[in-house]
Amino acid sequence: MRRILPLAVLAMALSACSPQPEQAAPPPPDVEVLTVQPTRVALEQELVGRLAPFRSADVRARVPGVLERRVYQEGSDVNEGDVLFRIDPAQLQAALGTAQGAQAQAQANYANAKTAADRARQLAPTNFISRSDLDNALAAERSAEAALQAARASTQTAQINLGYATVRAPIAGRAGKQQVTEGALVGQGDATLLTTVDQIDPLYINFSMSAADFNRIRAMPLDRDAGGGQVEIVLPDGSVHEQRATLDFSGDIVDPSSGAVQLRATLPNPDRRLLPGVYVTLRANMGEQSGVFLVPQAAVLRDASTAYVLVAGDGNVVVRKNVRTDRAQNGQWVISEGLAPGDRVIVSGVPKARPDAVVAPKPWTPEQAQTAPAAAAGAAPAGENGAAATTEDAPAAAPQDAAGQTPAATDTQD
Repeated sequence: MRRILPLAVLAMALSACSPQPEQAAPPPPDVEVLTVQPTRVALEQELVGRLAPFRSADVRARVPGVLERRVYQEGSDVNEGDVLFRIDPAQLQAALGTAQGAQAQAQANYANAKTAADRARQLAPTNFISRSDLDNALAAERSAEAALQAARASTQTAQINLGYATVRAPIAGRAGKQQVTEGALVGQGDATLLTTVDQIDPLYINFSMSAADFNRIRAMPLDRDAGGGQVEIVLPDGSVHEQRATLDFSGDIVDPSSGAVQLRATLPNPDRRLLPGVYVTLRANMGEQSGVFLVPQAAVLRDASTAYVLVAGDGNVVVRKNVRTDRAQNGQWVISEGLAPGDRVIVSGVPKARPDAVVAPKPWTPEQAQTAPAAAAGAAPAGENGAAATTEDAPAAAPQDAAGQTPAATDTQD
């Protein structure tokens, strides 16, 4: 037994000194990359607005009298000049008769004065009339003519007032509810409101934008002729209105109570389906932005300081690039700074990529992204300049790959 034990120890020592086979290095991880190129992207702002009538006219009683009847159907569409109400015209007709009588009397007085003046003019060269009598005849003629003009104006006023007894629509639109019932005395002192007519084709959309966003967009080098000013309308039920609105007004005064700038768009409403007062969502096209890059949201990572992407550089070595994300749009980030044409941005397999490590890239296709689970099913994170209402200001979360998986550790150093 004493001889067997040393032999066993010697065998173990020799076994430990013998060379061991080296382990093979793991292959580079497979990633999917998107080669980005600068492009032109429409700058869209999503806002909330309220529909308002294009024109709104109050229909009032312009002469005193008793309201006889309502002619129109409440809530119906009327044309300009359609009869809406009738006021008792008896007193107005009597006033017109009085004015016409006064005009007839003034006409007769003028005729007599003119005849006397003409006779005086004929006798003046023969000296059969004094200069004083001639002057008096001519003065009487002028006074009678002035009285006739005043009588004619009074008659015209009485005719206009009689016409106001038939209350007509001042504009074409939708007539509202009757405000005064038949038999009521209207137009006594103040012009009594009878109803309102609203023109709802087209409609106005009143909305506002923060002063910061307004100034930022106004300072951006946008191609405003390429679809700028077009507004898409999303109705409360989520459907998109078939007609597009057009921006037609932007204020230059900031409301001190809200810090916003008022804007307005005009929306065609030929079927009159939309009604004033409804809140809608607007997607306003402010123009086209050139020289930007579109990157899928799964490729953009964030740390405590900035947003960044991982790029397969020379020799397929992973390089981190800090980027500026303007806004999220259609499932992609609009990146204005940090990328160069031809960069191969890693979209899928991000957890397996590390800066300065070698990867095995292959092209990424949108079809693969559609089959992968969404990494961020909620609201998209905001752009660095606050262009989109998202979660930019939330605490930084761990990066995710296109499959929605969070790696155990991610290098966030430049």
